[in-house]
Amino acid sequence: MEPDPSEMVDVEDPVLLLPEWTEVVWYVAHARPRAEKKVAAFCLEQGFEHRLPLYPSVKTYARKRVVFDKPLFPGYLFARVQRRHRLTLVQNRYVANLLEVPDQAEFEAQLTDIYRALEARVEIQVCPEIKPGLQVRIKSGPLRGTEAWVESRSKMCDVHLRLDFIGKAVVAKIQADDLELI
Repeated sequence: MEPDPSEMVDVEDPVLLLPEWTEVVWYVAHARPRAEKKVAAFCLEQGFEHRLPLYPSVKTYARKRVVFDKPLFPGYLFARVQRRHRLTLVQNRYVANLLEVPDQAEFEAQLTDIYRALEARVEIQVCPEIKPGLQVRIKSGPLRGTEAWVESRSKMCDVHLRLDFIGKAVVAKIQADDLELI
């Protein structure tokens, strides 16, 4: 039986026990095409904290309707690991590139907002790019307190919940009355 890669790290090595190597930080794993769930399974197997936002996608075939969980951000998985485990993560054959997030607090807050929207079952969709608009705060409903950016103004407003580091956003449909300008 092969040893666990995390066990292969020489714990006696004092360099790997320095605070900068044991600090837990967010990384954005850019996965190979359609391999996000395989990277998530690897993270689970290694005991790495990770997030793979999924949304239900319905496909209708001749006689049946099937619901698939698809990645909200195709090609991306978010992992929070100690710096010393970075190499273990990047050497996975399904990871094409691994990026360190410069603003950890902002990234975590934005990712939390997106998960709140998914858990509240707000109608969301991935938008192709972040467009400039008015910054608002949602003042009522399941996303109360969340800051977002307005995309369009009509009876329902499309607001962007952004993940700036990867230049992506999701659009949530929120009533205009539930928004206030910041």
